[in-house]
Formats: sequence, C-alpha cells, structure tokens
Amino acid sequence: MNNISFFLDQVFQYSYLQQGLIAAILVGIICGVIGCFIILRGMALMGDAISHAVLPGVVIAYMLGTHFFVGAVITGVLTALSIGYVAQNSRIKDDSAIGIMFTAAFALGIVLITGLRGTGVDLWHILFGNVLAVSRTDLWVTLGIGAFVLIVIFIFYRPLLISTFDPIMAKATGIPVNLIHYVLMLLLSLVTVASLKTVGIVLVVAMLITPGATAYLLTDRLPIMLSLSALFGVVSAIVGIYFSVIYDVASGASIVLVASFMFGLAFFFSPKQGIITRYIRARRVQNEPS
Repeated sequence: MNNISFFLDQVFQYSYLQQGLIAAILVGIICGVIGCFIILRGMALMGDAISHAVLPGVVIAYMLGTHFFVGAVITGVLTALSIGYVAQNSRIKDDSAIGIMFTAAFALGIVLITGLRGTGVDLWHILFGNVLAVSRTDLWVTLGIGAFVLIVIFIFYRPLLISTFDPIMAKATGIPVNLIHYVLMLLLSLVTVASLKTVGIVLVVAMLITPGATAYLLTDRLPIMLSLSALFGVVSAIVGIYFSVIYDVASGASIVLVASFMFGLAFFFSPKQGIITRYIRARRVQNEPS
C-alpha cells in the first residue's frame, strides 16, 4: 500500500510522469488493437520487420532537423513495399524477404547512429524506449496517431474482418485485398512510431503481439478480442510504469514483462485453451465412472 501511495504521489507531482503514463496507455491501446489483426493474419514477423526498419528513418530525421515521425513513417512504409516487391518478383518467399529487408534497414540505422558519435546526439534510447522522457509534443503525436489508427480501423472494419478470415471470399466480393494489406502496413508503421519513446524499437513487437495473443487465448470473437487486447495493453502500461518507478528499472522492459506475465497466465489458465485447465478437464473425464 505504501508503494502504491508513493507511486500515485509521484504521478500527481511530476508532469513528465503524467505524460509518460498517458503515452504508455495510448500505446497499449493502439498496439493491442492493431496487434489482433497482425496475429490473425500471421504477420508477426512483418511487425518485427517494420518496427526495426524505422530506425534509419529516425536517425536521418534527426540529421535533417525534422521530427522523427516523418522519417520513421517513410522508412516503415518503404520497407513494407520493398518486402512485397522482392517477394513478388523473385523466388524469395515472404519470410526470407522480410529477414533480408528489415535486417538491412536496422543495420543501416545502427551505422548511422554510430556515425553521430561526438555530435552530442544520443539516439540509443530509441532502441529500448524511455517512457519518462516523453515530451508534451511526443504525447500529442502519440494521441494523433492513436486517433487516426482507431478511426481507420473503424472505417475499414468490415473489409479487414473479411479479408483476415477469408481472403478468397473477400476478393470474390470485390474487396481490394492488396489495398487493405498496405493500409494495415501503414497503420503498423504509425503504431511503431507512436511506440518509439515508450517501449523502443526492440521491444515494440512485444506490445504488438503479446496483448493480442493473450486475448486470442481467451475468446473466439474478434470484437471481444480487440477489447481484451486493448485492456491488456493498458494494464501492462500502468503496472509496468508502476514497477519502473518503484524499483527504478527500465520502463519499456517493465511494461513488456507485465504483458508477458499476463500471457503466461492465459496460456496456463485460460478456460478453454489453458494447459492446466485442459489437464484438469482431462483428469476429470478419466475419473468419471464409465
């Protein structure tokens, strides 16, 4: 109880902590929502690719004196397009194209960062995030991205739903499946940009996948899955920052560990899919008199 009181006192006392907490909550919501579609479409590796591929864009944006949002979105979208182009115009399959393009982009970003040594600019925090360094401008950018992503998903919900579960029927009914795919890639790039300051490039894929995977173990209905995933993202953000403040540990890593812990609970104790739950159910069936 004393720790909780201390945490609440810190939140109300320091504006930077308030900004970081709000930003983390927003990131938890949008990562949770977009992550559901990433999981259901089997695109987890693409999420990993885009999250790493934005690094050179961030560095170049800083070099040019523009906001990192611009560079990150451009490189994220270009990487997604490049992956599709390589896969469609060669014998290389999607997973191999993803591995080639995102590692190349990430390596370029590392080279550019090391080239900035001695200039007084330190961008290593972009890799792992620092939610306590979120500025008011960053908060407004995250809020704008979050609102845009949620509005687009609301508008394209039905095409996303049909093309996710039955792409053949979606094509037959005239839904532009390829366009929907690239809209999702754009949203994924935007969500990655929104998450840079909170969990960082390396850990953002965990927030994209883990809350959605947790929700997927608990329900078979997409609307409920979206709601649960967003809820798990918010809980991960709040509890993660709590542990970060109380125990003075890295905020991004703390948020991801909380999300991973909730996934572990669902994995073992989910009413239908849980390992332990299924074991108990099987033992009961075996012990029933024949």
